[in-house]
Amino acid sequence: MGDGRQVLLFRDELRDFFRFALRPRFGPRLPGRHAGSGWWEDWFPGLAIGRLCKWACFLWAVNLAFLGPIAVMAAGAGGATHRLDIHNIPWLQALLWAPVVEELVFRYGLRRIAQAWWLVPAAVGAMLMGPQWSAILLVTGIFVVCWLPYLFGMPCARRSLAWRHRLLYRRCFPWVFHATSLLFAAVHLYNFNLHQTPLWLMPLLVLPQWLTGLVLGWLRVKRGIGASMLLHGIFNGGPLLLVWLVLRFVPEMVA
Repeated sequence: MGDGRQVLLFRDELRDFFRFALRPRFGPRLPGRHAGSGWWEDWFPGLAIGRLCKWACFLWAVNLAFLGPIAVMAAGAGGATHRLDIHNIPWLQALLWAPVVEELVFRYGLRRIAQAWWLVPAAVGAMLMGPQWSAILLVTGIFVVCWLPYLFGMPCARRSLAWRHRLLYRRCFPWVFHATSLLFAAVHLYNFNLHQTPLWLMPLLVLPQWLTGLVLGWLRVKRGIGASMLLHGIFNGGPLLLVWLVLRFVPEMVA
């Protein structure tokens, strides 16, 4: 590489993900980051879109071949149905709103724990309100509060967490990481009309979201929040694009 940065192959990242999922650690970051502002790299990582597409393909393949069929069988056994209206595909919500807001709720604080105390409740409020103007203004305010101290070089932007708190968080990090992945999956139960689905079947309905949450969490910790938001949007867009293509070219399949 001309800039001297080490670039990992996809299989190397895949191995790193599996090691991380078994034993989550706060660091180190993956090679390939630009030298300079860690804040800038957190939001605007130097990661090729092609690599994110490979991760999306990995998730689609695993979900289609393994976890998706389990979720479908669980839905059939419990009588759950998906809320998605295929004739009114929520493109904006799936490609922009959900990736931004859900990453703020579930994964931003994994590395910015000092900001999590105010950011997570605010982002949860936006998530519960949905994509309406009040929530959009709230998310805009979150971005302003996150970005302005760094853009203007305010002293508070460089203030780090007390050392004893950092050590405590590092010890708790594996639990925090897996808890956020489980909560991320659980929130997606809202995508279903559960009817009389037994409680023990509900986790099976969101197995694809659980795996996706693990990958997004790993990517957020290793590459940055911008990378996890981008992958989230790409991942959401694939199935919706497939549905749109079916409706556009072979509508008799869903007639």
